[in-house]
Amino acid sequence: MSDRPPLPPFTRETALQKVQAAEDAWNTRDPHKVSLAYSEDSVWRNRDTFVTGRARIVELLTAKWAREHEYALRKNLWAFDGNRIAVRFQYESRDADGQWWRSYGNELWEFDEHGLMTRREASINDVPIEEKERRILGPRPESECGETFPLE
Repeated sequence: MSDRPPLPPFTRETALQKVQAAEDAWNTRDPHKVSLAYSEDSVWRNRDTFVTGRARIVELLTAKWAREHEYALRKNLWAFDGNRIAVRFQYESRDADGQWWRSYGNELWEFDEHGLMTRREASINDVPIEEKERRILGPRPESECGETFPLE
């Protein structure tokens, strides 16, 4: 098994790197690429759905991005300790009917010694928005990496 740096125990700097790497990967909307950050037996709670393993993660993400068009995400480090990181995030997407949504959430992450996420728990709430209210218009520009995205 190969390592996926940065590795725990996390410092503020390495936790920020892990969060930005996750944001960058999720903004590709490539379920296979995203799944490589998780252990083969990773356990997820995503909203009201519970899955275990990379194959199920790929299935969940494939279905997610089939529903959530023009998905764009921002993640911010909330806290870290040892091999755990807490994140708050916001993303925007459009459904098949053209309705825009802003989704707010919190994630709890736990990593193994190789830097792979073994557990992800996500609580998410969705708010309908008008297209003119959008604030997340694609992946984060490099110049904004590390900046806290405002909660609105």
